Amino acid sequence: METEAMWAVASQVWVIVAAGLVLLMTPGLAFFYGGLSRARSAINMMMMSFGAMGAVAVVWLLWGYSMSGGGSDIAGIISDPITSFGLIGISGEDLVGVGFGATFAIITVALISGAVADRARFKAWMVFVPVWVTLVYAPLAYMVWGGGLLTADGAIGSVVGEALDYAGGLVVHMAAGLAALVLAMMIGRRAGFAPSLHKPHSVPFVMLGAALLWFGWFGFNAGAAGSVAEAGLIWVNTLVAPGAALVAWLITEQFRDGHMTSVGAASGIVAGLVAITPACAFVTPLGALVIGAVAGVICCFAVNVKFRLGIDDSLDVVGLHFVAGLWGTVAIGLLAVPQEDGRAGLFLGGGMGLMVAQLVAVLVTTIFTVAVTAVIAFVIHKTMGFRVTEEQEMGGIDLAEHSESAYDMEVAYAYTGGTDRED
Repeated sequence: METEAMWAVASQVWVIVAAGLVLLMTPGLAFFYGGLSRARSAINMMMMSFGAMGAVAVVWLLWGYSMSGGGSDIAGIISDPITSFGLIGISGEDLVGVGFGATFAIITVALISGAVADRARFKAWMVFVPVWVTLVYAPLAYMVWGGGLLTADGAIGSVVGEALDYAGGLVVHMAAGLAALVLAMMIGRRAGFAPSLHKPHSVPFVMLGAALLWFGWFGFNAGAAGSVAEAGLIWVNTLVAPGAALVAWLITEQFRDGHMTSVGAASGIVAGLVAITPACAFVTPLGALVIGAVAGVICCFAVNVKFRLGIDDSLDVVGLHFVAGLWGTVAIGLLAVPQEDGRAGLFLGGGMGLMVAQLVAVLVTTIFTVAVTAVIAFVIHKTMGFRVTEEQEMGGIDLAEHSESAYDMEVAYAYTGGTDRED
């Protein structure tokens, strides 16, 4: 009994540490996105991540946690937001899980901001964040993790089988990528949208952001591990998949473009991390290597599709998070080792049962996220406006929205010999 008590305490302490790691991912994302954006919109871009941290923390305390699984069931879509409103009745021990869940909600909505870089009004974003977390993220979290439609006892899961999503392929990355696509289409393209324009203003920021994301991701994936063995598997898979994706992305760049880039390396890391997220506890390290390598190749091509489609997903949220999240979720149906319920991936002799459950979950996530996000974005866009004026966009959104700038532009201009007054 003493050993069990010690393990219980150790598990709780690990979740606290993991929650801190996941929270660090959002400032890491701010560096990643800030570096990819223009110098005169870096503050606005980073503020979107920090704003999400504050707004979601408040929502999660008041009703978000209750809606995602802290209350009684409502139609398999949400749990009652009143049951645990303000975390009333939640014990100190249970608060550990509440905090851990909050960090997932924060990073999910922060990811979306990359699709509207250089042109979104910050006030509109700060309205979008709590509404989206309430109406999209919390219901999805309940449907997949909290006992809702897609779980074993849910209306859909009981028919086609429970969807497997260990750490957020559906709930986090596909949802964020789909929401980003809706916003990018609703708000429209940046002025002068073209492959040759809007280059990253700080590649070192991009690399730093990717490093912080990778570091925090070990908490993101392994925070809910139920044993040391499971945590070890997840840790190794979270190392192998992004490593394989990085290498695959660079090789793809070399064959396609004739050179390997640092931004490509950073993007490859993110692609691999996203892809292994839903599958991290369900595949072997060799399976993780395959998932990461495939993610590196497909995402390297996916980030350029926006130019063919004319959709300005500014910082490639769709190309990285939706595509890699979709691939990782489907890959479970191919590569998952045998589970407690007897299901396994198609390539491991499990048949089509698990794959069907994964595909149905993908379909439900897509329809629900796109439909609800479109309504939210449309209402905000028509009432308060989601986009700055073209003059503000060209002059720099940081000054227009925040009366601040990331750099002293006159000093930068002098330092470069007057060759780059814009950025």
